[in-house]
Amino acid sequence: MRKGLLALSPLMVFILLYLVTSIIARDFYKVPITVAFMAASMYAVVMSGGIPLRQRIDIYSRGAAKGQMMLMIWIFILAGAFAHTAKVMGAIDATVNMALTFLPANMLLAGLFLAACFISVSVGTSVGTIVALTPIAAGVAEQTGTSIPLMTAVVVGGSFFGDNLSFISDTTIIATSTQGCKLSDKFRVNSFIVVPAAIVILIVYLFMGANISAPQQIPEVAYLKVLPYLLVLITAILGMNVMAVLSLGIILTGCIGIADGSFDVFGWMGAMGEGITGMGELIIITMMAGGLLEIIKHNGGIDFIIDRLTRHVSTKRGAEMAVAALVSVVDFCTANNTVAIITVGGIAKRIADRFGVDNRKCASILDTFSCTVQGLIPYGAQMLMAAGLAQLNPISILPYLYYPFAIGIAALLSIWLRYPKRYS
Repeated sequence: MRKGLLALSPLMVFILLYLVTSIIARDFYKVPITVAFMAASMYAVVMSGGIPLRQRIDIYSRGAAKGQMMLMIWIFILAGAFAHTAKVMGAIDATVNMALTFLPANMLLAGLFLAACFISVSVGTSVGTIVALTPIAAGVAEQTGTSIPLMTAVVVGGSFFGDNLSFISDTTIIATSTQGCKLSDKFRVNSFIVVPAAIVILIVYLFMGANISAPQQIPEVAYLKVLPYLLVLITAILGMNVMAVLSLGIILTGCIGIADGSFDVFGWMGAMGEGITGMGELIIITMMAGGLLEIIKHNGGIDFIIDRLTRHVSTKRGAEMAVAALVSVVDFCTANNTVAIITVGGIAKRIADRFGVDNRKCASILDTFSCTVQGLIPYGAQMLMAAGLAQLNPISILPYLYYPFAIGIAALLSIWLRYPKRYS
């Protein structure tokens, strides 16, 4: 017990230092998240006794430089370069003006949510959706005087709709493969759980958007400058790798910007450099989070959680709750919903088989709860990406994340009310 809590203590240090002190100070900008991660990382290395210091640092470094972490960092770098060059070239203003021209002001929130849902289902990744839509959402918010954190949260929430349901989402593929069920069957069960929640949130956004007023004078739309975003959306929907998508976007942005005189070649390079530099904090946080979580895993923190949560299971409802708690806690500790499902998928299958839980329902629970937690933790890749692109503190987005909350509640109700009945 003591060893397990000690293994998890670096995460507690981070939470206490960042969240608690920020709440006491009533200012989430008071303690930089990088400093909180640095302090928690130093503590994690020091408390992992029994092995040489160099070996502890190697474990931390291995977690910081894992393949998944490095892939996220490359995406952040390309996203920063694309977002800033698009902004300097005028793509964001042009896209915002087009949205304001064709979409009624009172439909902006609902329209943005629907767009995020559609794109994420098509792309199968929440990160790709956030990269494509967050700059537009922030621009619309500035033009209409709407809260930027609210607009950003609409995109983040909608992005998890597809992350949870898409046939090409890695979480869906892993959840179904670990539970031994078909993608189509899991989609059907999952839809019964989360689609009602999405409809409720859409109605909420319709009411919230009723008071949004469009600017009196909307500038003429420069349609040519909208092309980079259209290219990013279309190629992503067609299934192209997100890094290739962003690279094409950077090239097209540069070609249009140079052609219309927005910048010259050196100006284009300068814009890319500024965009990459702007992602510096995000990259540092990602690496430190990876290292911190690797040490927690090495010290047995994840195994401790799994053991504690499965110890007292005795009913089918209890088994489903155990699976939900397992994937939620592991996602909270790893900040990666794909890794969380991979980690507990085999254990969840054994629990489901032992207590007669339908494998389709189990796969849906794994995917939905991992997306709920991933959508709410301020140090997850999606939140960090959205905050970086919108130039916000991740904590400022949290109060507006209605959809991740809604699917979490819907999934809990599906367990307690035995819904959908056919699969429960």
